[in-house]
Amino acid sequence: MPGESGKRPGSRTLRRLWIGIGLLALLSPLGLIIPRWFGAGGAWGEWGLDEVEQLAGYAPAGMKRLAEHWTAPLPEYALPGQGQGLLRASLGYVLTGVIGIAVAAGAMYILTKLLTRRNGTGGSGGN
Repeated sequence: MPGESGKRPGSRTLRRLWIGIGLLALLSPLGLIIPRWFGAGGAWGEWGLDEVEQLAGYAPAGMKRLAEHWTAPLPEYALPGQGQGLLRASLGYVLTGVIGIAVAAGAMYILTKLLTRRNGTGGSGGN
């Protein structure tokens, strides 16, 4: 049921959610910038198999097995033809983050529509 302003219930919360997600995407280059400031190498947790083996002294067998079969859709968070440099890498982080958010949100939207149609709930979105 629309509120006094004519908006659907929860639209303010949803708008705040998207603003928060957008801010996080814009802040994502900090994962590149801060390690460089402190001379800490690459972004934490984004190690390849060789780096894990170097840091830990070994690489888990499952990680070795899966590394042969998995390649990231946008390796190194870079867009084709992006070039080098911190500014370009930061822009690539933001853009690949936005692409990932769009893909995940689109998949959830489609899944929600399919499930609400199957369950006969119409998916009006009201709480």
